[in-house]
Amino acid sequence: MNTLTPLQLRRRFLQIAATTASLWGLGLQGAKAQSAAKVDKAPEQLRIGYQKSAVNLVILKQKSVLEKRFPATKITWAEFPAGPQLLEALSVGSLEFGLTGDSPPVFAQAAGKDLLYVGVEPPKPDSSAILVLGDSPIRNLAGLKGKKIALQKGSSAHYLLVRAVDKAGLKWDDIQPIYLAPADARAAFERKSVDAWAIWDPFYAATELAIKPRVLATGRELSSNNSFYLASRPFVTQHAQTLAVLLEELSRADALVQSDRKEAIKLVSEFSGLDAGVVSLFIQRRPVSPVGPLNAAAIADQQRVADAFLRLGLIPRAVKVADIVWKPEIPPRSGLAAASPQGGGHQQPGEAGSAAATGTRLASASKRSS
Repeated sequence: MNTLTPLQLRRRFLQIAATTASLWGLGLQGAKAQSAAKVDKAPEQLRIGYQKSAVNLVILKQKSVLEKRFPATKITWAEFPAGPQLLEALSVGSLEFGLTGDSPPVFAQAAGKDLLYVGVEPPKPDSSAILVLGDSPIRNLAGLKGKKIALQKGSSAHYLLVRAVDKAGLKWDDIQPIYLAPADARAAFERKSVDAWAIWDPFYAATELAIKPRVLATGRELSSNNSFYLASRPFVTQHAQTLAVLLEELSRADALVQSDRKEAIKLVSEFSGLDAGVVSLFIQRRPVSPVGPLNAAAIADQQRVADAFLRLGLIPRAVKVADIVWKPEIPPRSGLAAASPQGGGHQQPGEAGSAAATGTRLASASKRSS
């Protein structure tokens, strides 16, 4: 059984609550402003794009949380193999909301897509890697010179590889990027049509357990591997409070993941069709992941991603990430806030106890409903 003890649970939520003030600016004035705010009308439809790696969204889907929270709204879920495909659907009006890694929004913004960053999870540097087969002669990043490397173009793995090449003292032209979607990339990797593969979880975890590749590098010291929530501008403009509730529920979903790991693994495994061992491994690599609006550190981190792609000529024009970041006038109601990419933050009196109590209630509610 992987359920946390009350003491462990409290520590988890103290960690979350400690970042609340810096991200949300919660206080008496904010609470009063929120109670006086006009409640917007729930949308007629809410179409959500997600990937197998979107743990918080998968939990909400599997437990029908949004369907219960917005009974008058038609909720539709659409799965995508990677972020670029998801954001293309978002940009043409086929979705209102979705989750991707760091690179897809940069490529979308550079292409003139009208999207907004609305939320971020803490960094997950251990959740992506550059893999080689066990018998590969490649022993370090410098060994990638002249090699064929599979990756999804415009994905978080793209930036991971950009940073890896730079750390190795190589130029982008020194490698041969082979742009393939994850399923095709794994097939090419296993038949040795490529020499290495840059990939993220759960594809990374599934491959690791199935064929025991060697990990040449993870995101550690290379990429924060941030996960961003994006939304269409009309949805943000017309349904800001609905969006705030979405972020609140996503943080509550993460509370379930932290407090009842066994239940979370079961839900994600049932949804994805992945073996429970694969799900357990990739959730294990995932830190506490509540959701909040982007703060200055997250924006600066994402700007570095954009600048790196521009220097290599991989995007057609310079972009300013801050230009398309949602700045909510009223913070979400939940005391569960996202940790900043740098960690830290300052604690307001009373917040820690509130967050811990919320976590305990969520764990209990989950057990009653499961």
